[in-house]
Amino acid sequence: MNQVNISDLGNYAGEEVTVKGWVYKTRSIGKIWFVILRDGTGLVQCVVVKEETDDETFNLEPILTQESSVIITGTVREEARSVGGFELGVKSIQIIQVSEEYPISPKEHGTDFLMNHRHLWLRSKLQHAILRVRHQVIKASRDFFDQNGFILVDSPIFTANAAEGTTSLFEVGYFDRSAYLTQSGQLYQEAGAMAFGKVYCFGPTFRAEKSKTRRHLTEFWMIEPEIAFCDLEQDMDWAEKYVSYIVQWCLEHCKTDLETLDRDVSTLEKVVTPFPRITYDDAVEILKKNGVDFEYGGDFGGTDETVISEQFDRPVMIHRWPAEIKAFYMKRDAENDNLAMGVDMLAPEGHGEIVGGGQREDDHDTLVRRIKEHGLPMEPFQWYLDLRKYGSVPHAGFGLGIERTVAWITGIRHIRETIPFPRTLTRLEP
Repeated sequence: MNQVNISDLGNYAGEEVTVKGWVYKTRSIGKIWFVILRDGTGLVQCVVVKEETDDETFNLEPILTQESSVIITGTVREEARSVGGFELGVKSIQIIQVSEEYPISPKEHGTDFLMNHRHLWLRSKLQHAILRVRHQVIKASRDFFDQNGFILVDSPIFTANAAEGTTSLFEVGYFDRSAYLTQSGQLYQEAGAMAFGKVYCFGPTFRAEKSKTRRHLTEFWMIEPEIAFCDLEQDMDWAEKYVSYIVQWCLEHCKTDLETLDRDVSTLEKVVTPFPRITYDDAVEILKKNGVDFEYGGDFGGTDETVISEQFDRPVMIHRWPAEIKAFYMKRDAENDNLAMGVDMLAPEGHGEIVGGGQREDDHDTLVRRIKEHGLPMEPFQWYLDLRKYGSVPHAGFGLGIERTVAWITGIRHIRETIPFPRTLTRLEP
């Protein structure tokens, strides 16, 4: 007897198999009733016919509640009208547990209710699709960097220093001193790049920003490459190749999930290199031409980013920013010391910044001066300054936020649905 996954049923047409899973729903039409079964790999219609099974199995229909766990044995049959093109002619059903009344019903539920039941909401068809796309985004990311000669170098979660400024740090007790949850793995990737040339890390990052927008979480996941002997232009080359690779991978491997989400993939099909590149000054001009009241020198808000991205049919990269609003480690433009050699990539369709990066300051004395100008303590950065003493080279990198990228690819408007268990200002459970 073959025990198989629902996603593999097409390989067993005409054969008797066993499938283990949970009841998605049931329906009855007299001497025939149906179980839609899910097992995490897909859904299949299981047909229970009185003449084809024993009385005990046939009489289970009123007992099987939504999410009851069962083992079903039957024959795989082609059926074009069924999900996946196959169905299961049931021979027997073994009940593992009859579920209590499931709290998430087909009726409309409020967001707060669904988030309180996130541990169960994950089982729904739409949430399944989103998180399966997330899985493919992460797989494509690892494949891209592995295939291009990057080495995975894990950055620590506990740090003694700030990468993006001290106002958004989560401080925690660390024995007889304080530590912080990492905002970024970048500084440690710079050490990795000086050792291996091309490196990346992938892990959770934390920002104690008191933001309630649909684009922000307090805990999110980033993939961060860092490249030695790399300038800003080359950094943008890597970023656009990487993002294009992710999108094309998902178009090929997530067709069913994107269809489930009613995603218009025509916009994603345009995401091929090269991406448009504009300066910060160019972006400000776009805002002015579109009637946006924007003060030069500030960072772009969500509305600003949407207006800018609407001018393009694929992600747009904005480079050379006012140095005052960028981190201390950003290298300055050789032709204008007031500009930082940073880059942000904005996704189309109002999904905002998905990539932030740039060229790093590689001169020791200049970096010391920048740390002082930003009012940061020098001691926690001594190891970081060492990188500028022993074979310093031009280097650059970026970070891509997984959740915002998944939101864009799936077309989901709120970032909280792109991570299994979101952490926000007001939510620490489930």
